[in-house]
Amino acid sequence: MVNYYKILPKKTKKQNGFFRFFTDLDLVTQIIILNVAIFIGFSIAEAIMGSSSNLIYDLFAVQANNLFLRGYIWTLLTSVFMHASVIHILANMFSLYFLGRFLEMIIGRKRFLWFYLISGIFASFFFASFSFIFGNSVLGAKVFGSPETFAVGASGAIFAIAGLLALLTPRNRAYLILGPFIAVILEAIIYSVTQNSLILNLVDIAVVIYLFVSLFSFFSLNPLARRLAFAVEIPFWVIPIIAIVPLVIVSFFVQLPIGNMAHLGGFIAGVIYGIYLKKRYKKKTRMIAEYFSK
Repeated sequence: MVNYYKILPKKTKKQNGFFRFFTDLDLVTQIIILNVAIFIGFSIAEAIMGSSSNLIYDLFAVQANNLFLRGYIWTLLTSVFMHASVIHILANMFSLYFLGRFLEMIIGRKRFLWFYLISGIFASFFFASFSFIFGNSVLGAKVFGSPETFAVGASGAIFAIAGLLALLTPRNRAYLILGPFIAVILEAIIYSVTQNSLILNLVDIAVVIYLFVSLFSFFSLNPLARRLAFAVEIPFWVIPIIAIVPLVIVSFFVQLPIGNMAHLGGFIAGVIYGIYLKKRYKKKTRMIAEYFSK
């Protein structure tokens, strides 16, 4: 385990241009750039392929039936680097930047990379397993996801980061932006009570605008503007609970476009790794917890 105050950049051979710029970045920023590049690439491919673009999801997004009946094992990893919309990738990369860079500083670059990839794969498998076993009923599909539902996004790995930080730095405080969660829930409720295309289109536009406003208002120096994001300062150990439990409860009543089981699977992966680190490096993990509790 790497001491958080002794992390130094490795010496590398002289490089030129973008490659040198890219390799000089921290790992989390590199992952974010990779996610954005993949999102742009897939978006262009979808625009070119038109009605045939479903093939992209079929080949790269995780789906229970494809995984267990057709053997699409690679989708456990490729789905972690796919995102469904601009808002989806914006929200995930925003969370990854703040939580991920902090964790990378604590556990080091190489350890973070393996943790991120393995926890993302585990979260995908967790989602696919629960949707395959329990997702064939109406209620099961709401809570666990249908076996025919495609799942994409880095949120499983991000919840793993949150779970690990909840163990390593439980009393350190961070902001949880509740606005986007509330907006998604309200949108899902409206979708469940009306099929009017005009209303639904207006709701979609309003939610997109609000999500952008809430995320960027968080950085405003104006206290009134920051309130638009409904940002709440809480200890790290509370964040996964607030971000998972309410959404699972709401899923019993409303179909949400959120992979609850991927989030839970990622959180479990983070907790398991946190327990391992606390047992393996008792002195260092205790020192880190004490330092970030001040």
